[in-house]
Amino acid sequence: MKHKLLIIEDDKIMRVTLTDSLTMKGYEVIPCATGTDGLAAFGEDDFSLVITDVLLPDMNGLDILKSILEKDPRAVVLMMTAYGTIKDAVEAMKLGAFDYITKPFSLEEFNLIIDRALELRELREENIKLKKDLSECYSFPNIIGDCPEMNKVYDLIDKVSKIDSTVFILGESGTGKELVASTIHYQSDRRQGPFIKVNCAALPENLVESELFGVEKGAFTGAIRRKPGRFERADKGTIFLDEIGDLTAGVQTKLLRVLQDGSFERLGGTQSLKVDVRVITATNKNIEEEVQEGLFREDLYYRLNVIPICMPALRERTEDIAPLLDSFLAHFNATFGKKVTLSSETLTALFDYKYPGNVRELKNIVERLVGLASTDVVTIDSLPKHVAKQRVQKANSVSLSEVAAEAEKAYIVRTLKSAKGNKTRTSEVLGISRKTLWEKIKLYNIKS
Repeated sequence: MKHKLLIIEDDKIMRVTLTDSLTMKGYEVIPCATGTDGLAAFGEDDFSLVITDVLLPDMNGLDILKSILEKDPRAVVLMMTAYGTIKDAVEAMKLGAFDYITKPFSLEEFNLIIDRALELRELREENIKLKKDLSECYSFPNIIGDCPEMNKVYDLIDKVSKIDSTVFILGESGTGKELVASTIHYQSDRRQGPFIKVNCAALPENLVESELFGVEKGAFTGAIRRKPGRFERADKGTIFLDEIGDLTAGVQTKLLRVLQDGSFERLGGTQSLKVDVRVITATNKNIEEEVQEGLFREDLYYRLNVIPICMPALRERTEDIAPLLDSFLAHFNATFGKKVTLSSETLTALFDYKYPGNVRELKNIVERLVGLASTDVVTIDSLPKHVAKQRVQKANSVSLSEVAAEAEKAYIVRTLKSAKGNKTRTSEVLGISRKTLWEKIKLYNIKS
């Protein structure tokens, strides 16, 4: 990118010298002799860097800095000062200036500071872009599904994102519980804070407490320094505790206290720490049964189960298989640089399969099909044996007309999706009249 720089300097020789030097380096430079002109220029354009003197005939450089940062808190401002105004320059740093340079200075020193300032600007812009991309990644359009059960999930996500209550996400493995937790965080007022994910089942039992709450130096053999836990790192943000049902009784007790008043002690410590953390938990277990069997604290369960969100299994929302397939195909085709499609027989087999691993299993199957494909059309022979076998078993137990009807329905659903629901375009692609298309949609009970 070509950086645009604003210079506010009343000394003509200094202004021209700096402008020429920066222009020779390839920057676009706007020079101004007064603070008034400089602020007016800043309000009319986007600048990667502002360079301003502390002492100007009409304004103080500190006032210019304050005004710039009020308009754009992300602005990068470099102050120039004479020896007698270093105190003002230090004050400028406290107010948010990037740095200050003391006159007289060499162009070599000046250019080094300019390079550092622009590096900071680029890092800030990249960080903003990454956060924006992350926020868009975890937005409603990226949770795919339009069945009644999923619409209930969307409604709950929308509501809980606007409040700070504890959320308990229930569902089988692979149903998208982590994606829902991430979406809640990035749609909430805590989106600028950290989002810390913890898989409780993956942590060794003897390390769970220290990982969650931190450890003091000398707490146990090998604890050679103080280490903050996940709750400390999640301060002002959200912590997502996946597979919460795997926590030990001792950790459950400590977690209960955090939920009650936000306080805890590091392992081996005596000082009570407080954090401001939103807690989202998830499990694939039947926690009510765990409570009845004495494996999970009842009081903790009620603390966690403030707002439950139940994720449906994929076999309970089979109408969402088609849009999920389309999304995964597009993603992995782009990832692997291919243009793979699936044969009608392959599609039918995928529609028939029950997916014990849910959405995650479907995604893994598509990744495998596209990644290993040696032709543009994937046949049923490329499917995992257990998926293809189920299709063969079903085909052996149904009539040829039923198989054909299922394949036709799958093809219509997919074509409708590709045409974004446009019936005229879909009928043209299928080579049938619009009236015939409507009849088949009604016959197969296709939601369009």
